Amino acid sequence: MTLHANVFGEGQPFIILHGFLGMGDNWKTLGKKIAEQDFQVHLLDQRNHGRSFHSDIFNYEMMVQDLMTYCNEFNLNEINLLGHSMGGKTAMLFAARYPEMVKKLMIADIAPKYYPPHHQDILDGLSTLDFETLKSRGEVDAALSLYVPDMGVRMFLLKNLYWREKGVLGLRINLRALVKNVSEIGIELPQDLSFSGDTLFLKGEKSNYILEDDKVRIISQFPKATIKEISKAGHWLHAENPNDFLTNVLEFVKK
Repeated sequence: MTLHANVFGEGQPFIILHGFLGMGDNWKTLGKKIAEQDFQVHLLDQRNHGRSFHSDIFNYEMMVQDLMTYCNEFNLNEINLLGHSMGGKTAMLFAARYPEMVKKLMIADIAPKYYPPHHQDILDGLSTLDFETLKSRGEVDAALSLYVPDMGVRMFLLKNLYWREKGVLGLRINLRALVKNVSEIGIELPQDLSFSGDTLFLKGEKSNYILEDDKVRIISQFPKATIKEISKAGHWLHAENPNDFLTNVLEFVKK
């Protein structure tokens, strides 16, 4: 099964992997801007997300194989690979497993370390949504707000809403599989793996996903890594400060 993707532009392949509960569509605005710089941008939906296939099996090794299948199907090699959060973990493991495939690696606001589960309120909120009774986006938002008070996070989650049929809403994500496998999201990149190619880590100034202590480990597994901070941004750094994010990414891939 092949991952769903939106593809823009012509030129060097540039693949973007979204984070947990996201989808390639979240990157459409930035993807189109990157495509204007002579790249062919592929916005992928990872398994159990967006319009890609659903599977009970959900872990980084499988997501790496999904990406390899996609690259083989479309004859992509020497890719520029950008991953955010969960997508960054997929990208790190892909680069370590298939270094010959990756020309430049970009990791947005995630380190190779272990992260304890921290999405429980969100998953609880999504799990309580009853689409027999909730008939509009506003009603779903109100129900979700009891679990997820942050409006920005809810707007991000509500992008998963779609009309399954006339008058019946649903979620594009495979919620059951994601809840069952949520412990997989935070697992570390195995310490014996590394990638010696050109790598850029971007961290949000207001985010605590990459700490000062993590930099030693980043350099040990990605010896050619540069770590840059995006000002005025938290974990969703590409959405909160897209201009600086884009500038750093383009500067890195073009040098």
